[in-house]
Formats: sequence, C-alpha cells, structure tokens
Amino acid sequence: MSKVNSSVYSDANVTPPMGQALALGLQHVLAMFASNVTPSIIVAGAAGLAFGGEQQVYLIQMAMLFAGIATLFQTVGIGPVGSRLPIMQGTSFAFVGVLAGIAATQGLGVALTSCIIAGVIHFALGAVIVRIRSWFPPLVTGLVILAIGLYLIPVGIKYAAGGAADFQMSADSFGSLQHWSVALTVIIVALVVKFKTSGTLSNAAILIGLIAGYALAYFMGMVNFGSVAKASWITGLQVMPFGFEFNLGAVIGVTLVSIVSAVETVGDASATTKAGANREATDEEISGATYADGLGTAVAGVFGGLPNTSFSQNVGIVGMTGVMSRHVVTIAGVLMLLCGLLPKVGATIASMPFPVLGGGVIVMFGMVASAGLNVLSEVKMNRRNMIIIAISLAVGLGLNLVPNAVQHLPGIWKTLATSAVAPTAFLAILLNQILPEED
Repeated sequence: MSKVNSSVYSDANVTPPMGQALALGLQHVLAMFASNVTPSIIVAGAAGLAFGGEQQVYLIQMAMLFAGIATLFQTVGIGPVGSRLPIMQGTSFAFVGVLAGIAATQGLGVALTSCIIAGVIHFALGAVIVRIRSWFPPLVTGLVILAIGLYLIPVGIKYAAGGAADFQMSADSFGSLQHWSVALTVIIVALVVKFKTSGTLSNAAILIGLIAGYALAYFMGMVNFGSVAKASWITGLQVMPFGFEFNLGAVIGVTLVSIVSAVETVGDASATTKAGANREATDEEISGATYADGLGTAVAGVFGGLPNTSFSQNVGIVGMTGVMSRHVVTIAGVLMLLCGLLPKVGATIASMPFPVLGGGVIVMFGMVASAGLNVLSEVKMNRRNMIIIAISLAVGLGLNLVPNAVQHLPGIWKTLATSAVAPTAFLAILLNQILPEED
C-alpha cells in the first residue's frame, strides 16, 4: 500500500473511500495475524492440551475474536474507554512466559482467572497511568521486552525442530532434516517477501512465510486436516471454560506484566499520534487506551482468551501509509472478530505442524528481542544503567535457565521466579527507583 496524502487523513475521525479503507484494514490484519494467535498455541501446549484438539482450537478462536473486540474498544470506545485512535489490539507475547509457567504447573483455570483480575487492575491504571509513567522509562521497558524475546527464542528453536513437549524432544524425528527444511522455508520466504516487496505484502511477510511452509509440510505428508473436518462453522462462547481458580502468586505475576504492558500501550498511543498527526497524545487518549487494554484483557479472560494489548507493528503501518483514520482499524477489528466466530479457521491454524510454526516464531521472537534492544538504544550507558541491565537480565534469565536454584520456593513463586519476565521486570523497576542517578 503506497503512502497517501497524510494531510488529508491525519484526523482520526476521517475515513478514506471504502475500497481503500477495506484494503488498509486488511493490511492491519495481515501484519498482526500470526503474532496474535501464536501465544495461545504456546500456552495451550504448556497446559498439555491436545495439538489440534477442540480446546486448543477454542483458545485460538478466542485470540482472534477478542483481538477484534478489544480493537473496537480502542477505536470506537465506550465512554472513557478507548483512545479513539487507530490502535490495533491483539494477544500479547509479553504474557507468554508467565502464563505458560502457570498453565503448566497450576492449570489454565488459574492462568485465566489471573488474567481476569489483572485485567481489572490494568483497567484501573487508566485513572493514574499518566502520573506513574515516570516509573517506566526506556531502561525498564526495553529490559522487559528484551527478556521476553530472549526467553521465547528457545521455544521457537524447539518448535522448528519438532515440538517443545518432552515426548516430542525425545522422539527420533526431533531435529530431523524434514523438520528443519520446513522451518527454514518459512524463514527464507518471509525474508524474501519482507525485503523484496512493499506495502501490504511486506507487512504480511511472516504470514506468507507460514503459508509457504504449511504448503510444503502438506506435500511432505505432515498435515492432518481431521480436526478441520470435525470443526463446526459457527462457534458458541463458553463462560470460564476452565473454571475460576484464584492464586495470589499467579495474580501478582500476571499483574506485574500487565503494568509493563500498560506502559507499552502508552508508548504506542504516543507513537501513533506522532506518526499519523505529528502531535503528542493527550492525557485523555492515553487514559482511554489503558482502559481499553484492561477491559479487553478482563473480558477475554472470562471467555478463555489471553490478555490483549496494543500491537506496535501496526503503529508502523500508520506511519508508513500516513492514514490516521481510526475507522480503518475498526474495519480490521471487525475482520478479526468474524475470524474468531469461525471454528474452521481456528482448526486450520491448529493443524499447522510445529516446524511451520517454529520457523515463524523464530523470526517473531527474534524481532521482540530486537525491539527491546532498540528501546535500550535510547538509554545512556553509564555505570548505573549498565548495572541495572546486568543484574536484571542476569537474575531473570539465569533463574529461568537454572530453575532448581529456587526449588525450595512454594509452587507459584517458583514459577514466577523462573519465568524470566517477572523477575527482570521487578528488579528493573526496583533498581531504577532506588539507585541514585549519575551525572
């Protein structure tokens, strides 16, 4: 999609002609589609749900459905809820480490209950987020984003080699040439499309790479469409499909990540107004964006969806096209909502072999880590800041790599301590507050 006259569409309330608006809306969907459904697949796997099974398909559907609903909260708004800016919402990678650990040790009931409560707290942050922004400078947010990417990269490698479950890693086929040929096809196609095309195709590079890898896996006999044939055409929503199970440690862990996610959304709101209208975001827009984040997360959790947050790659589309119209992203939200109502779509995604997904997430997780480094590039590397980076990453990633180092902690606290993200975020925030600034 070529850049249009930004002076015409720098107002969030102006809508391009319908044909152009539909194309731009589809572009937003393609740019975030793969990243949106992947966290649900990973958390479902950690919880031990059958690959391609009905429950996994349901989680994928909820990721699509509530990405659409949360986007409408953001673009259309309800009272103070919503920034009324072209901000696309979707399932956040930031929560994968904590939720995968909770799902594996405590179950999905505890994980989703924690999402609901954390979403309510996240919603409440909308009233004070403008006043506590100073707690989360680029040093803190960059560290957290980097830790998320570094934590997830090994998961991508395991998926590319054949799967992350113990029985998959112990299988003779794990790491086979067949698996890696599919994963590398995804990566190579994604890179070629990203750098040899522009506009809509370039933004959908990872999705196109996944389709290419999916096709190769199909011809190699790796795809089973049995679950697609069994899936219905229209879904029914389930309230608390995995039950309501409260655990204080789990709530604290998910809430900590929610706070960091809220700050990331503040950054995305500011970047959107700067890229699309060359102005700063207002306090009302920032508060509204935070309210929409929290409401989208809490409502999704009630029906089995993972937390939602703003998608930074879609901010880039606003800057690239020069179209600030919130109605374009509203169209994208409606498209995601419709996909979420069709179990056939969820079952098709769930039938994707692990090596196909692995090729895609290697790129996606690597980009998450790169985004963290990009944020940290804004930080002055004096002794104080380098010490905060060193201690936060060393403890956060170190405990994740050597989980037995905290084997005497109670269950959920051990899960949080070894999640990489929670201890990194906690230490970064704490040290940034207590260590004196250097000239």
